[in-house]
Amino acid sequence: MTQSLHPAAKRGFSASAELYQQVRPDYPAEISQWLADTLTLPVDARLLDLGSGTGKFIPYLRPLSKNIIAVDPVAEMLAQLKLAHPDIEAVEGLSHQLPLPDHSLNAVFCAQSFHWFANAETLQELNRVLKPDAYLVLVWNQRDTRVDWVQALADCIAPLEGDTPRYHSGAWRKVFEQQTLFQPYAEISMTRQQQGSVEQVVSKRLLSTSFIAAMPASRQAQLKQQFEQIIWDYTAKGIEEMIDFPYITHIYVFKKTN
Repeated sequence: MTQSLHPAAKRGFSASAELYQQVRPDYPAEISQWLADTLTLPVDARLLDLGSGTGKFIPYLRPLSKNIIAVDPVAEMLAQLKLAHPDIEAVEGLSHQLPLPDHSLNAVFCAQSFHWFANAETLQELNRVLKPDAYLVLVWNQRDTRVDWVQALADCIAPLEGDTPRYHSGAWRKVFEQQTLFQPYAEISMTRQQQGSVEQVVSKRLLSTSFIAAMPASRQAQLKQQFEQIIWDYTAKGIEEMIDFPYITHIYVFKKTN
């Protein structure tokens, strides 16, 4: 997202916006209280959900403030957001060219998105729109690969990633090196499980992954069968049987230095 959207995000998220909204996991319920305690925002805080996608994180921002704006570069994702949250101001835009005034925000939240635009231009733009002593909050839901079948699924997916930006690569951290705009403030991890049928929370969830959603339908169908076969091999559960998919939610808070 320095100059343009990554092809995997553009094709994948445009094609799978509705599926994304249906199958992506929610976040731990306690995240809102932790954020409230950690950030101590004013009641009229102006919050930005950057890379908002379909708005999966908005319910967790509502307890913090009624003043929320969502920005995402994919029109199809924002269309799903507007269906789910018609009261939220939703704007198409890029992380390094935000349609917002200087020093107008108390906090920016990037849920499942910062790895797409982890660059110096983004930090400079966030520095511009954030008030002094404001916050940048990065949140990721990650599949818990300490569980054997989750690791098997990860091993199946890994060769398909190519150059697609991913949280687990750790590359997003490099943007915070040799910069003075933001400093680490707080960090926590939480666990949760997404319950549903194997087809819903495993195979269809994985099909919503950007670089997979960008593939031809025939290839996606092959992968769906592979994912479901892995679950059968490890758990003997069929596609309609219920399963608990374990996640670890990682939260990183940075504070603006001026």
